Amino acid sequence: MSGRHEPVLLAETLGYLVTGPGLYLDATLGDGGHAEAVLDAEPAARLLGCDRDGDAIERSRQRLSRFGDRVMLAQAAFHELPVAHVRAGGEPLAGALLDLGVSSPQLDDATRGMSFRAAGPLDLRMDRSRGETAADWLAHAEVADVTSTLRELGDVRDASRLAHAIVAAARAGTLRTTADLAAIVAGPGGRPHPRRLAQVFQALRMRINDEAGELDAALGWLPTAVRAGGVVVTLAYHSGEDRRIKRAIRGAVATTSRLPRGLEFRAPESPWQELTRKVVTPSRAEEARNPRSRSARLRAFRRKPL
Repeated sequence: MSGRHEPVLLAETLGYLVTGPGLYLDATLGDGGHAEAVLDAEPAARLLGCDRDGDAIERSRQRLSRFGDRVMLAQAAFHELPVAHVRAGGEPLAGALLDLGVSSPQLDDATRGMSFRAAGPLDLRMDRSRGETAADWLAHAEVADVTSTLRELGDVRDASRLAHAIVAAARAGTLRTTADLAAIVAGPGGRPHPRRLAQVFQALRMRINDEAGELDAALGWLPTAVRAGGVVVTLAYHSGEDRRIKRAIRGAVATTSRLPRGLEFRAPESPWQELTRKVVTPSRAEEARNPRSRSARLRAFRRKPL
């Protein structure tokens, strides 16, 4: 199956993100659906579109060509956003969007190895021009590393037992495809539940692409790049990512009580004003229309005056 990716929570995203003329950043361009909607909603908006997936950049280049010089595109991971921003002129951002996770074209392309629903190489890289594939990493990974990956990034039950089986197969040279991995998750004569398969593939994808580290890099940079009054919208599909975002919005808070008597810890004031005290989730109608939106969690926050 293939087709154009449907932007998740589109109306809600635009309602928070678009505040008037200026330069907007779509840091996860994908198929360009959110970017196109921003440019349509604000005729005086310009857009810097970034994605670590070169194929996504080329798809969006065609989709957004009608906007001419209002659009600048760059292949960049989150840690490379500062350089892409400077090369685009460095104008303080009116808004920024981070739509985390994977797009439909990535899931539906069997050669990417992103989904257990299609047989293909066990790749899982967002940027296929660099880095190790999942199969290559598993061939030398330690069981403890695979266990923590499955447990922390996928909430996988029996993570240790499954990690031992995965590493054994990888070192034996029998783990090269998505079908190989699905068979290991199933076990002898078993049939794995789709949710469990999704958790395993998600965990490995997040590890291969260092998605947590990349997200931290973006969240650390945005306060320096967004203008006062500018808005950041995030769409997370994993509880760990959502927690990272929430902590970044609200600022770090010390949990230790080991301070000298008479002294108190005062956390640095957050540069952000929360616009969504609770996460925004898709309606039932959107979930029915676009099942891949079900786990989406939207947060929005505005840059306080400098």
